[in-house]
Amino acid sequence: MTFRATANALCKAMPGAEWSEPFGPGDDVWKVGSKMFALMGSNDKGISVKCPDLETATMLKDAGVGTKAPYMHASWIHLPNTTTKDELKHRIAVSYDTIRSGLTKKAQSTLPTREEAI
Repeated sequence: MTFRATANALCKAMPGAEWSEPFGPGDDVWKVGSKMFALMGSNDKGISVKCPDLETATMLKDAGVGTKAPYMHASWIHLPNTTTKDELKHRIAVSYDTIRSGLTKKAQSTLPTREEAI
């Protein structure tokens, strides 16, 4: 399975995740509650995900896990397409959880929990 296929499958598995191509064909955007939690450009160089805070993003960049995500806030990182599946799975889950926790309580209540989605 390609990096892109793996990343899309991991994103799709998140409860209430929705896919779209708002920036054009080949750009995969994943949202929860209409808020983006993952983005892959058509260049197939990796995936951009949200970190819980700027400090985490900085630490991950300093550790070489990722780089600053192009066009995104500094709390987003870009994971290269050489990222391991375990790291990718973890970073997508953290990004999803970070975005989901920022939704209103009403919006959160309409989404299935991870346990319900399994």
